[in-house]
Amino acid sequence: MIGQLRGVLLDKRAPWLLLDVAGVGYEVEAPMTVFYQLPEPGAELVLFTHFVVREDAQLLYGFSSRFERELFRALIKVNGVGPKMALAILSGMEAERLVRCIELQDSSTLVKIPGVGKKTAERLLIEMSDRLGKLDGAPVMSPGQRPVSLPADAVSDAVAALESLGYRLKDAQAAVARVADADSLSSEMLIRQALKSLAR
Repeated sequence: MIGQLRGVLLDKRAPWLLLDVAGVGYEVEAPMTVFYQLPEPGAELVLFTHFVVREDAQLLYGFSSRFERELFRALIKVNGVGPKMALAILSGMEAERLVRCIELQDSSTLVKIPGVGKKTAERLLIEMSDRLGKLDGAPVMSPGQRPVSLPADAVSDAVAALESLGYRLKDAQAAVARVADADSLSSEMLIRQALKSLAR
């Protein structure tokens, strides 16, 4: 795993940049928020990176901060969000603004990003809200800022959430029933498990 690169910026042509590290030129793909902060070619640069190996390619993604990279890694774990879409999301808004959207469950802002539809935005908010607090360096809202949600019935809450994502009531009820085998599951857990079930 290549986790960090320090070298001289040779070229920058969004979404790619070329970094010379001890004589080796690394092609790195980065979100536009990184490009806005890049120095001119010839300057030293440090990038936090995420390395992806596929059958047909080896890809290196670069970020200006460790938290931005963690956010990217959390995004690509969301069902239906791959590296390309995660880069589009991080290009469309700064990491802090994305965190704010997740905290406030603001899907209307997310759907303005090209390629992000309403269903994807809602799924992203559901899955990312649980992961956000576990990210190193994540901004934390005060209790007064955080929306309060105390569902009385986790099962009906999960079914309603799946319906809002566009699933038919019958399919949503069946999916939740398949995973609702433990009373201790919260509505967020039920939704996440049901979405995995529906994706199979």
